[in-house]
Amino acid sequence: MRRVGIFGWGVVAPRSPNIEAFAKNLESSETWLTPFNGFGPDNFLVGTPTFNLADYKPWIDERFPANRFSQLERKMGQPTQYAIGAFIQSLAQNPGIEKELQALGTKAHVYVGTGLGDLPTIQNISLDLYRAQRRWDRFWASPEHNGAVRQWRETREPLPGLPPEPSTIEEVERDKAEDDWWHFWAGRSPELREYLEELREIEAIGVPDEGDVESAKLAVIKEKRTRNARLQKKWSAPEPPWNAVSSNVLWNIHNTPASQVSMLGQITGMTFAPVAACSSFGYGLKLAMNAIRLGEAKAVVLGMTDAAPNPLVVGGFYNARVISADAAVSKPLTALRGTHIAGGAVVWVVGDYEHFTQKGFKALGLEPVAVGVTADADHIITPSKEGPTLAIREALDAAGCQPEDVGSWDLHATATPGDFLEVQNLRDVLPESVLITARKGTFGHGMSAGGGWELTAQYLGAEAGKVFPTPLAAPELNKQIAKVHRRFVFNEEQAAPEGCSGKLSMGVGGINACIISRPWK
Repeated sequence: MRRVGIFGWGVVAPRSPNIEAFAKNLESSETWLTPFNGFGPDNFLVGTPTFNLADYKPWIDERFPANRFSQLERKMGQPTQYAIGAFIQSLAQNPGIEKELQALGTKAHVYVGTGLGDLPTIQNISLDLYRAQRRWDRFWASPEHNGAVRQWRETREPLPGLPPEPSTIEEVERDKAEDDWWHFWAGRSPELREYLEELREIEAIGVPDEGDVESAKLAVIKEKRTRNARLQKKWSAPEPPWNAVSSNVLWNIHNTPASQVSMLGQITGMTFAPVAACSSFGYGLKLAMNAIRLGEAKAVVLGMTDAAPNPLVVGGFYNARVISADAAVSKPLTALRGTHIAGGAVVWVVGDYEHFTQKGFKALGLEPVAVGVTADADHIITPSKEGPTLAIREALDAAGCQPEDVGSWDLHATATPGDFLEVQNLRDVLPESVLITARKGTFGHGMSAGGGWELTAQYLGAEAGKVFPTPLAAPELNKQIAKVHRRFVFNEEQAAPEGCSGKLSMGVGGINACIISRPWK
């Protein structure tokens, strides 16, 4: 069976704009979380990534036309920009690997996914649309631009579906009542129908079937723009709501980070976005290892990326009762008050070990040996006992690793009551000698990137012969968890134990991924 190695990596994380800062920050037991204040003042702590796309402008300018950077800056949302930064970093540890990925042609793949997608872009564009729709409806619902309203005001006759007048509604609900009222009357405006008929005639202008198509197309676009401006001036109307929807909503779908990495890296093999909630990085690693071992790829650029915490995500997690909201760091394995949302990215270059080492490239960290993946098929958010346990056993078996061979283990541990069950499940399989870490109190819970950060921290530590500290102090360990297991990494680093290393991730919807790794021989 082909061996697989990691030949490059890059990170964008809280307090860590790159992999070097990430490694340095891991040496401290301090948390990287900061106040959110996305709703105005609030009591949430989050992991906000440190990032500036301009750091990568020289690299991009060296390879692409001058307008490429500005295009990425204007059109790409946070997940894609973070992934681009992490990818460019991943080419630095082994000089020449960029050219090798290009030379591999279709034998180099790109698997870069996301946990929640580009919600900040969707939220901002949705708000733009809402405001534009509100202005539009209010304009066409006003008596000056609506003969139907003028007529109704004379009779006040009941109409089917007529919502209550906003002035009769309590103030707390009045915004919604205004929306309903204006939208109802805009739909009955004869003047709006006249406007739309004139607009239809403008949009019906097509490209002539004679002459040069390209120049004719540009002439048509210019003519439509001129006539549209004239139409708006005639009616003194606000911009139609469909004009308020940025095309960036199309350019930032879930596979955009993967496709942009493939374009910037000039990588021409299979490219797509694996999505498996909090287990996404483990699932992606499984797919990458499978592709290499089946001979379908020699290398896979593997990554996950999440936007910076925004109100949609923080509010959603809060109402799912899984996020801490008391302005203090909620550490895994302690009071189990909830997790902290984080954003950022992680990208690895995963490659066929023999192929890359024969070309002089050096493998990093540990050797990933096996990934066990399972589904609980049970509950939307609460992990089962059987699903994660089966993933652990499957990974150990595939790695040829006995429970007593495991030296260290990194938990999914989200500082929720699930931490207790996770430790209990682990001890059903592994002995009391295993050294356990839990790192979401350090950098928070990146929906898809978090598992990659945790695995990268494990690999960086092993490379240095140590296990990095966590924010957890020994007296803080939950007493019930302490009855199950006591050997944890607290706020001081420890020597890396001998043997295999394990990492478990458990995703929303009961999606589990367990990675078993070992030191390079």
